[in-house]
Amino acid sequence: MSVHPREAGRESGFTLIEVMISLGLFALIAVAGLAMVDGILGVQRRTEVRLDRLTQLQRTTYVVTDDLDQIARGRITGTATGISFTRAAPGMGGAPVTLSYSLSGETMVRTIGGMPQLLLPGVTAARWRYWDGEWHDSWPIDDDHADDWPRAVSVDLQLAGQGPGSGTLRRIVTLPARVAEETRRGE
Repeated sequence: MSVHPREAGRESGFTLIEVMISLGLFALIAVAGLAMVDGILGVQRRTEVRLDRLTQLQRTTYVVTDDLDQIARGRITGTATGISFTRAAPGMGGAPVTLSYSLSGETMVRTIGGMPQLLLPGVTAARWRYWDGEWHDSWPIDDDHADDWPRAVSVDLQLAGQGPGSGTLRRIVTLPARVAEETRRGE
């Protein structure tokens, strides 16, 4: 076998064109990867915002339900825009406390024992209704029934914004049966 001197001295490697093409391909892959990571981060941010809003909504429905479930003796007064009643407060020493819900600006406010708590931001309207065989926009329905309680209370919250976390949230809570029985026994 004869070896040509020219072939023996020749160095093997990539040409400039081959290196430029491979760098271009790597750059395209890097740009596509960066766009994909940016998209994933954007989805994550939007998901966190939605989950935060969902947490606020769940907390609000829990608090309203819990307050109405622990309603204590006394009168319930309400209009279409707010409600006031007395609830048992075992976490606060056990003495019943006055509680009310209202809308201030675009925030649902829960006032307990005279202390306001901002419960849910982004509420454009709130409508409270009271069930006693039919829905009423105020309670008591007349002076003769001032000590009576409705059988259920409903609140419709109109939520600001567009997309998830907006629209109308409705919560209907039946009042404890024992309270209604105690009221009837007192008559």
